Amino acid sequence: MGSVAAITHISARSEKGFEDAVRTGLERASQTLRHISGAWVKEQKVEVVEGKVTAFQVVLEVTFVLE
Repeated sequence: MGSVAAITHISARSEKGFEDAVRTGLERASQTLRHISGAWVKEQKVEVVEGKVTAFQVVLEVTFVLE
């Protein structure tokens, strides 16, 4: 028997870096979504204040297997 997966988009932000933004987003998504099987980083963006990077943001496509 096969399986069916769904994809949802989420946005996550971190002041530490892109990797932390991805980790934060997936950890939060896993509180609501079960059976997450992977994610694709669709977009990356930095926030800049007075010439300095102040935050990192990612848009993720999160794949999860339906029950």
